[in-house]
Amino acid sequence: MKKEKLLAILRLQATKNIGDVIAKKLISACGSPEQVFNESISTLLKIPGVGSHALQHIFDEQILKRAEEELLFLEQSNYTYHYFLDNDYPHYLKQCIDAPILIFMDGNIELKTDRIISIVGTRTITNYGRGFCNQLIKDLSPYHPIIVSGFAYGVDISAHKAAIDNNLQTIAVLAHGLDEVYPKAHKRYIRDINTNGGFISDFWHNEPPIRENFLKRNRIVAGISKATIVIESAEKGGSLVTADIANSYHRDVFALSGRVSDEYSKGCNNLIKQNSAHILTSAEDIVNMLNWDVSQKQVKQTALFINLNEQEQKIFDYLSKQGKQLLDIIARDCDIPVYQLSSILLEMELNGIIKPLPGKLFEV
Repeated sequence: MKKEKLLAILRLQATKNIGDVIAKKLISACGSPEQVFNESISTLLKIPGVGSHALQHIFDEQILKRAEEELLFLEQSNYTYHYFLDNDYPHYLKQCIDAPILIFMDGNIELKTDRIISIVGTRTITNYGRGFCNQLIKDLSPYHPIIVSGFAYGVDISAHKAAIDNNLQTIAVLAHGLDEVYPKAHKRYIRDINTNGGFISDFWHNEPPIRENFLKRNRIVAGISKATIVIESAEKGGSLVTADIANSYHRDVFALSGRVSDEYSKGCNNLIKQNSAHILTSAEDIVNMLNWDVSQKQVKQTALFINLNEQEQKIFDYLSKQGKQLLDIIARDCDIPVYQLSSILLEMELNGIIKPLPGKLFEV
């Protein structure tokens, strides 16, 4: 990436009142991050959804200076970074409207798989929760999923450790910069996680772990994966926020049920009761719901024995790779108008190629 482009992205990322959604609007309207800073305020104000409040600090010299310092650090560090329009930006995260315009990575992260799951929960994990988490990841290991969590006490670090024990890639999403360590007690896990995956953050390298950052990073935990699993949670907690975000992204959410009298099962039980999560009893629930038990051989044989036209084959290949998906998302990703897609899906359903699911979902 050119130096000028990266500097412009960093300036947008650091400007107060400009979040990721507005930053993307500015970039889209102007054509590039660099061009945003070549336009006048009056021109930028004409962009739909961008008001004067958002542009108050856009040409602030102090922000420019900070961005130049961060740029210099990145040029001298071993960290990698990914712009939201780049091909190597995480696939599922890219689909989220509020995904970071720039993320930073450290370690040996390889995201070329759709078997990515996030595991979250209470920091006060019980023996029941820890035992289930360990067994769940062990039972899922033959499918080689990537395990994502937040590097916190309790469920998070249990998930990371279980992934490492089963030779699975694990990714820790941080609520601070990559040069910071929080909690300090988890410093001893950094090498193993970097070897078996790595760390992701959208905060600059020396950003401290302040309270609001933890809620902000939850959108990455929910957005980067195919499904979010809540192991244990009290009636209120950050993991429930992550589950809510995952639902807003139309991702699957699973929750481990527990006794109604158990404090750290109440949040999970409520998710299930409110139909905000599938009940989780074993690894088989995830394998079946996410279609991990469908082999590539089966997919290829189905394609061979059915005569599909170009659009049907496009939809079939898409759903074979993605698993179940919403009507609107299929239309967008396959570039087929919804009105036209509906009739194609009906024809494919009648031919036994796909099946509809509740909530305007379809799967092969």
